[in-house]
Amino acid sequence: MANKNPPAPPTHRPPEVAQTLLALLHAQGEVARLSEREQLFSSLLDSVNAVLWAFDWESRQVLYVSPAFERIFGRPVSLVLADYNEWRDSIYPDDLEYAEHSMAQVLVKGAVEDREYRIINAQGEVRWLSDKCFINQQREGEDRVIIVGIAEDITDKKQLEGELQRLATTDVLTQSSNRRHFFECAQQAFDTAREDGSALAFLLLDIDDFKLINDSYGHQEGDQVLQRIADSGKAVLRRGDQFGRIGGEEFAAVFPGCTAEVAEQIAERLQREIQRLSFTHGQQAYGVTVSQGLTGLTAADDSLDSLFARADAAMYQAKRQGKNQIVRG
Repeated sequence: MANKNPPAPPTHRPPEVAQTLLALLHAQGEVARLSEREQLFSSLLDSVNAVLWAFDWESRQVLYVSPAFERIFGRPVSLVLADYNEWRDSIYPDDLEYAEHSMAQVLVKGAVEDREYRIINAQGEVRWLSDKCFINQQREGEDRVIIVGIAEDITDKKQLEGELQRLATTDVLTQSSNRRHFFECAQQAFDTAREDGSALAFLLLDIDDFKLINDSYGHQEGDQVLQRIADSGKAVLRRGDQFGRIGGEEFAAVFPGCTAEVAEQIAERLQREIQRLSFTHGQQAYGVTVSQGLTGLTAADDSLDSLFARADAAMYQAKRQGKNQIVRG
């Protein structure tokens, strides 16, 4: 007897349908993984405080900049992608020539990793960049020169370096050069004068009766005297002159390109400026004076030490002659 029941539906899909479904599932998985990678990559770029960039050398076109550009430069990414001058015009004017020349060196060297220059961002802040750049590996037959790089904001590092340099070279109390830094600068000035055959003057000054000030009014009052005299020295000296505290109550100055005769006029102004200073301790008012020894570079001077020794001898002669005066040695 024939079976009149309809045939049961197949329990398995045709192989080609199953393969198609598997392929779709695999593709969806790949898309999901790619999306995750893109999100991760985008998140990493957002968190890095450095600008990744790509630049077409021939067309002078920025091909890519990472999101940090907007944080560091304070300008929209779209502007620099449209016009390379948005980056170029942000460079601090004094650093522009160096920045352009150093990037051009990548064409010769293949990589430049020691570029440091300043920019002025849209808010008017000066920022330091460390900008490393490389020639991108070109595909065979491709003539375009693509430079890629990473520009890191190192402003905080530069500020710390500057502060450490200031602490290493500055007398903490008077904010003038300390002894070591002063004599380093004085040696450079001496060497330059010897090479160029130019003039150089050296001045030493010592506060008269400084021990009496400390004993009578206390060391805090003595510190104020030192600070005020240092301020007077920095106010009177010319740009390019070097001034520093080289001992307890002893200061020194170097005058590059200056004869002893001209330096003496500056020393006289400093003498008058110091004589005008007025101090008070309680109800007691008092003033201070200094003794100065001055000398100029001669043909016989073969070292900075000889110049210093002559100025030192002249200063002590000023002390012996009654103080509050300038003696040339």
